[in-house]
Amino acid sequence: MNNSLLTKVALRYRAVFLDINRKDINLQSETTAPVVAFVARLKENGYCVSEELLHALNAVSTDRLAEITKVINEVMGVNLNWASLVKGWDIPTGETIADHIITLVANIFGEEAGFKGTTLPCGHLIPEGTFPIERYNGCPFCGTPFVTANFVYKGQGSKLKELRLFTIDDIHHVFVSLLSSATPLDATLKDSLKGLLQELPMPENVDITMKETAMLVVNMLVENGRAAEASRWLKSPTDVLRYLWYEKTGYVQIIEPKTLVAHTGRLYSHMWGPLDRSADAAVEMKKKLMLKYDRKACLRVAQWMNGIPMTARQAAENMNPKRGMWVRMIRALRLGEYSRKKGFAHLAEILDVFYRQDYTTWQGQLDKARTDNDAEKTLTMLKERPGMFARSLFATMLRFGSDKVLAAFDEIADKMPARLLLSLGNAADLYFDQKETRLARPITGGTHQIEPNKLLSLYSDDDRQAMADAVNNLYRASMARRFAAQKTADGPEKRTIYIDPALYSIPVSVGDRSSTIQDTSCALMGTRFNVEGDAVRLFMQWGKGLHAQHLDMDLSARITLPDKKVADCSYYSLTCVGAKHSGDIRSIPEMVGTAEYIELSLPELEEAKAKYVIFSCNAYSVGALSPNLVVGWMDSANPMELSEENGVAYDPSCVQHMVRISEGNLSKGLVFGVLNVTKREIFWLEMPFTAQTIEGVNEESVEALLHRLETKLSVGGLLDIKAKAQNLRVTQKAVEADEVYTYEWALNPAEVTKLLSGRC
Repeated sequence: MNNSLLTKVALRYRAVFLDINRKDINLQSETTAPVVAFVARLKENGYCVSEELLHALNAVSTDRLAEITKVINEVMGVNLNWASLVKGWDIPTGETIADHIITLVANIFGEEAGFKGTTLPCGHLIPEGTFPIERYNGCPFCGTPFVTANFVYKGQGSKLKELRLFTIDDIHHVFVSLLSSATPLDATLKDSLKGLLQELPMPENVDITMKETAMLVVNMLVENGRAAEASRWLKSPTDVLRYLWYEKTGYVQIIEPKTLVAHTGRLYSHMWGPLDRSADAAVEMKKKLMLKYDRKACLRVAQWMNGIPMTARQAAENMNPKRGMWVRMIRALRLGEYSRKKGFAHLAEILDVFYRQDYTTWQGQLDKARTDNDAEKTLTMLKERPGMFARSLFATMLRFGSDKVLAAFDEIADKMPARLLLSLGNAADLYFDQKETRLARPITGGTHQIEPNKLLSLYSDDDRQAMADAVNNLYRASMARRFAAQKTADGPEKRTIYIDPALYSIPVSVGDRSSTIQDTSCALMGTRFNVEGDAVRLFMQWGKGLHAQHLDMDLSARITLPDKKVADCSYYSLTCVGAKHSGDIRSIPEMVGTAEYIELSLPELEEAKAKYVIFSCNAYSVGALSPNLVVGWMDSANPMELSEENGVAYDPSCVQHMVRISEGNLSKGLVFGVLNVTKREIFWLEMPFTAQTIEGVNEESVEALLHRLETKLSVGGLLDIKAKAQNLRVTQKAVEADEVYTYEWALNPAEVTKLLSGRC
């Protein structure tokens, strides 16, 4: 068993994994010297331990304590390079655009033109009277660092995060909750599940409801030579195609080739023509997506398709939305050849119907009914497919009237997944308000504003508000019925419930796909963090494990000011009102990476009457954000040190939140947080965009996303519905309650979603 991997998974739930039995823990044991030293190391990283974990640590070996320390140091990046380009960057260097222009001219014409100065190891001549080179750890002109640091500050944090004990039973519980999650897993949970699938046996009788989760299981079975067992989760041709595309691209969503090619072209475009590689990158992506399978893979897929429990017409209709992709797959997998072999009669029938197009599509019939304004037929067909009904509910209400449509929807509301109902409730107010900005977030990254439905103009403000209220009442009533039925199914009633107040500021994670990995927590998008001190320090570290090369990532902050003015703190503006930047690094040193910082002064921001500060990171280099790039922010009521020698300003104990860019990231830029200056709150959110600099961030889109997160049903609000439906009395203390829902419980989003599936 890989204890290091299990320790990393446990740390995401604010826990430490120990392979011991809880019953064997001596709660009266005296703390040993190695444990005292271990706890001191944890405190340096911003952690403390629960009483149970403290006594449990006394029962493990010193080697295990050292292993846990190594894992935590690795997760927190303690051994990486955190030196900045500027020494003591809290005092501006005063560099200007003129310094860069003069240096450029000097390096073109050289000393022969009369320029005098210092030639740096990178080969650039820095003329006298330009950059104060004694203030830099590298070249201020090309951003190449010459100095690395082998230390970070420790123990300055004013607030410690408590770690609890995780045993193998807790790990198994997390494993099952991930497999049975009622909502799609974000990148953090997917990463945890991939690791657990390699270490733990598949639990029996687990109910995997999400197709994307099933693909991870299928991939594990195929890699272990158990492809026959995978057919259990491949019930349709779309399931087979989803796996094949996941195997090819690494994405559990089916992204069409033309979309990937076009997106790659955008990623590798550059604002300066000579560096633009968009055309070449698109060609390379086309080559990468070329299909080639060996005989073993062809036979495996042929057997899966032959065993699909659908009629040929149903299977062909299921294949129709991705017909172009299926034509390519059928050729590459030689399915026509296998269909002529004995025992593949069902496959032959599917291909025959598919190629002759001897089928009608449900979607085509529905579109015709809508075009003909046939309300009765449209609603009858939608009731056959509750998920489609939910996704088109608002538009159908506007077309045929809310009373008739909601009456039909109420008939099947209890049959559909609760996550779809919650999505409707969260979106209703925004959809029916013509003044609100709606956002679309395609899985290829970026954020797009959606124009209001044209039919909204046919209704008055009161009518539109009545529609939104009706949807909210409907989904709340349906959730109440589900919780009431759950009480009956559970047997003896539980009388009391405790709901942590912090849960009322955490929105239920429905419809928010996070593509970043959180190694130190599993906070849900929209979680708010209170600022304790007068300074917030943003950080970005990238290049871990990579050879020295040009790799330009940028950390930026945009400050929104009165009268629609903005101020940027970025590579092109190192100082602005309330913010200071540590310098623009454009190349990484060997294997240990490099770092950039931005320090925000809340008193200065408040004096300037700033409203928001938007945190972002961008790939200025061609391509997407560098994998394993880490961004986050630090905060402490105590002053945070900053090195005058090499600019190090990182302290793991002050880290409030940090995320890591996953291997499957498709975005060029990422907004990863927003500071509400007045409330002194930081929202963690994830809004990808495709621009090279923060100037490509749309403030309206950010505010729209913030508004959507603020208006979404909170975890606490969902528990209130549960308490009312089950006649549970809410207590003020956890020890007094039969059911306890704490902030630690909410750290496992998959566990939270059990509320939506009736298993919590």
